Amino acid sequence: MKNIKRITILSGHYGSGKTNIAVNIAKNVKTKFDKVAIADLDIVNPYFRTKDSILEFEQNGIRLISSEYAGSNVDIPALPQEMYAITDDKSYKMIVDLGGDDRGALALGRLTPQIVAENDYDMLLVVNRFRPLTPDLETTMEVAREIETAGKLKFTGIINNSNLGEFTTEDDVINSVTYASEIASAMQIPVVMTTVKRELFPKLKDKIENLYPLDLQAKI
Repeated sequence: MKNIKRITILSGHYGSGKTNIAVNIAKNVKTKFDKVAIADLDIVNPYFRTKDSILEFEQNGIRLISSEYAGSNVDIPALPQEMYAITDDKSYKMIVDLGGDDRGALALGRLTPQIVAENDYDMLLVVNRFRPLTPDLETTMEVAREIETAGKLKFTGIINNSNLGEFTTEDDVINSVTYASEIASAMQIPVVMTTVKRELFPKLKDKIENLYPLDLQAKI
């Protein structure tokens, strides 16, 4: 990512792949900055949690900030004290993995005033046209509106992570670009990247703008 802000928030519907992207971005940012943290605010039964890689984070010098309620169905009325480091400790580049619906985004609302005041953030909507609940513009926009309302923060960009895991083909990625562009146009924000599994990157790098190679189910 070019010119990454101090806080990068990733959100999207369940199974969109935002946590895997968060891990990949944290690895990349760590090659350029000394102090990097990944904050897991995904509290609603995520498929793949940053907390699962806690030992790998520790070994590679990436700080993990995680709610004690991560992986539960509990709506948290207040954040544990460590979570406030997202806004309070400005020496870190923060990658925030946010919950995939309005309940998950409620965790962000407590931090939003400080995030807005600092004004050094991006909030990126991770979209995947192959997920059954977000196959088109209308359904994806509905999810985005719920997250924005609950988190009290607007999205600033889109990450097109449309994939079928190991079964993803070049055509799958190419054909997803229009879907992401339609969402971007409707929300009046840019598509900041299209992700692709690393094996396909050489074949597509000259065909898709802002293509980002991704390690699937990445661990450090």
